[in-house]
Amino acid sequence: MDYIHELRKEIGPRKIILNCAGAVIVREGKILFQRRTDNGKWGLIGGLVEMNETYEQAALREIREETGLEVKLDSFLGIFHNHNMVWSNGDAAHVISAMFTASIIRGEPRIDEESYELRFFGKDELPEIFAEDHRAALDVFFEGIRYPLLRENRFR
Repeated sequence: MDYIHELRKEIGPRKIILNCAGAVIVREGKILFQRRTDNGKWGLIGGLVEMNETYEQAALREIREETGLEVKLDSFLGIFHNHNMVWSNGDAAHVISAMFTASIIRGEPRIDEESYELRFFGKDELPEIFAEDHRAALDVFFEGIRYPLLRENRFR
């Protein structure tokens, strides 16, 4: 995240392109959602891709940081866009999200400083989702569309 903070120091809140990664995490038929501290709204678990990180690595890291869970990525859902994301501080971005499905290997969800709450919801009880890329990923998930995991280059 240091890269984005440094970039924001230079350009301020101007709209930029941000790459993100996250997952639909399923346990016993329910999906894990996060109520975020930056806007108080619900979304999927995920976040920014850091410098020299792949989408898969970013998804796994973000899930671990935001929930304490160790997960296995099961499939790729697709690339989704949020063309006009604006944070409460005025920072604007076109968010491009690589979204996966994931299953829990170990752990119980616990919040961090980015979350007010983590909760599992069934399909018929979903909260209002704030981000259009998350809503689009959920649509694909509920349609049953799954792709093999990405064959990413892993430069370090």
